Amino acid sequence: MKDDFLKKLLATFKIEADEHISAMSSLLVEVEKTSDAQRRAKAIENIFREAHSLKGAARSVNVTEIEMICQSLESVFAAMKRNEITLSAELFDLLHETVDGLRRFLSAGEAERTADEKSKEAELIGKLEEAAKGTGIGDWGAGIKDQGVVGGKQEARQEVGYTKPVATETVRISTTKLDTLLLQAEELLLVKLATSQRTADLADINATLDLWKKEWTKIYPDMRMVRRLLEKNGEQKQGKNNGQLKRLLGFLEWNDSYIKSLEGKLGTLAKSIEYDNRSHGRMVDDLLDGMKRASMLPFSSLLEIFPKLVRDLSREQGKNIELVIRGREVEIDRRILEEMKDPLIHMVRNCIDHGIEKPDERIGKKKPAHGTIVIAISPKDSSNIEMAISDDGAGVDVARVREAALKHGVISIEEAGKLSEPQTMSLIYCSGISTSPIVTDISGRGLGLAIVRERAERLGGAISLDTRSDAGATFRITLPMTLATFRGVLVRENDHLFIIPTTSVDMVIKMNREEIKTVENRETILFNGQTILLVKLSNVLGMPRKIAAGDAAGAHSGHVLTAVILASAEKRIAFTVDEVVNEQEVLVKSLCKQLSRVRNIAGATILGSGKTVLILNIPDLLETAIKVGAVPAMVTGVTEEVELEEKTILVVEDSITARTLLKNILESAGYNVRTAVDGIDGFTTLKEGAFDLVVSDVDMPRMNGFDLTAKIRSDKKLSELPVVLVTALQSREDRERGIDVGANAYIVKSSFDQSNLLEVIKRLI
Repeated sequence: MKDDFLKKLLATFKIEADEHISAMSSLLVEVEKTSDAQRRAKAIENIFREAHSLKGAARSVNVTEIEMICQSLESVFAAMKRNEITLSAELFDLLHETVDGLRRFLSAGEAERTADEKSKEAELIGKLEEAAKGTGIGDWGAGIKDQGVVGGKQEARQEVGYTKPVATETVRISTTKLDTLLLQAEELLLVKLATSQRTADLADINATLDLWKKEWTKIYPDMRMVRRLLEKNGEQKQGKNNGQLKRLLGFLEWNDSYIKSLEGKLGTLAKSIEYDNRSHGRMVDDLLDGMKRASMLPFSSLLEIFPKLVRDLSREQGKNIELVIRGREVEIDRRILEEMKDPLIHMVRNCIDHGIEKPDERIGKKKPAHGTIVIAISPKDSSNIEMAISDDGAGVDVARVREAALKHGVISIEEAGKLSEPQTMSLIYCSGISTSPIVTDISGRGLGLAIVRERAERLGGAISLDTRSDAGATFRITLPMTLATFRGVLVRENDHLFIIPTTSVDMVIKMNREEIKTVENRETILFNGQTILLVKLSNVLGMPRKIAAGDAAGAHSGHVLTAVILASAEKRIAFTVDEVVNEQEVLVKSLCKQLSRVRNIAGATILGSGKTVLILNIPDLLETAIKVGAVPAMVTGVTEEVELEEKTILVVEDSITARTLLKNILESAGYNVRTAVDGIDGFTTLKEGAFDLVVSDVDMPRMNGFDLTAKIRSDKKLSELPVVLVTALQSREDRERGIDVGANAYIVKSSFDQSNLLEVIKRLI
């Protein structure tokens, strides 16, 4: 029991200690950079308190090493408060080294420390004690002056320093628990969508009833006339037919009263459901909004490491660089912050390494000797933020970008001559492209910006660049505030539904076929004075086209087309679709790990009707569209009606996520698909109908894919049926076993690609 309690106590201590160490690191940079005596004194007092609090916490859990180091740090900070020691470069180097040592010790712990590390720790403590006495440290008064206010920028630079959060009534909760609660709250969005669908269904029923009422109103006078005639004839002559007709008229009158009663009940029910839908929708929205806010963190939690990062790297490079941070209080989803940490480090490294020039070079260009990097965070709209990283360095040289792209074979000489300056500048995001003449441990490999763009686009954002020669460069990254939900446009194409993120939609337009122009064998339209590529969404997704004769007949008669103009970075392309259904809130369902990189697909969602719909990956879609754009996307001549022979495929997969994904992929490609949950279910289904091919997982309960394939091959009627195994098993033995039992193809899920699967199936059937 004591051991368990101690482990929990140490875990809590590590969290608290990490906060103290981060605060000390930021405050040290502030003390080092500022020249304002009052502000510096306040920062020294704060850092003294942080060291004292960390010492007390370490003592309470018996971590004597951290306690001893903090004791020595306190002595130095106390001497600094009394102005008994001179601030110098060597002193700050020692203090930063000590704080870094505390962080390393906290991560490793006592058990993992070597004798050499313990010796260095003792040496560090000795240096701190000497520094506290004012001995062994050189004078750096001039250095502090140089690092102070230059050109009246004190106010902007004050934003860099660490600000201790205001004490509030808070509770510490693990991110795992918070993520679980957020996921449950997000799932309520499906309930909200389903309730809205039920409300719409009930409205349809009432509309149907209204139609019945109109028809009944037309025939009701005739029925009353027939009854009067029957009553008149009945006085003269009674007959069998008259009796039957009277009973029929009686039933119709009863039916009229019954349906009117039903109409009243449906009307009351519709009002109640509509009220419940509105009130529950508000509650779900409020709960989801509250949980999103609870999962948000200010950018300051990400940016606190950057002042020291800039300090260390600029000193290594022999440069004098100031960091200005604006908008650190802006909040965003914690998961997005974690994803953007490494890309932001890449950006800042680039600014330091080959953005800002060395002091002598800057002076030669009549610039201040010190350079400035600005990280500015600002809300862009209600659901997106913009992160701008800028420097006042040399800027990005378009000629060097073109030269690097040619050198690495990204573009040909002919293509280089045709590219505009913005198009050429966009090549810096290609992997391997770097304008640095040398590869260093900081930059030059040409991977940084490629990683930044890939990460931003994967999160549903975008990146752009503004640059001027010798005036610096600004990278603007747009990011969503939350990950799980977003607004999406629901479109229909070839009887299939897809979701397009609203943030990527420039405009939805209607146009006549006469507006389509062919340029260099590519169909284009004019949009806002710019010629943009026009493609059909089904062509880009590899879906077969079903062309009706009526469509062809209207090819030259002003037939109206619907197009969605999508944009990402510098690309802008128009996609024609059959219908834009609506815009709605979308809850993203991630694909399983093995299928996490299906081209053109970013995930899936569930509509209120319960139907699973794929979410399109816009950057992928635009790249694919450029490749297929030379193929005519529209039908411009009279064509006979084409009927594609529909093939039927059986998907055997025990995972509901993988089964749904495969079913959607194959149906989107024009195949008729049935599913089974394991080998026994699959073989039973094969006996009940006719199929052209089987796609099966291997590792399944009751009967696995190997046994199912062997059973198919041993059956006289099914022995020639093609079988494709899609599995996570990738060893050589498993592949050989798949061949031995008679599988026609063996696709490993870790390298799964939608186009590969469709190509294999097309070849087999």
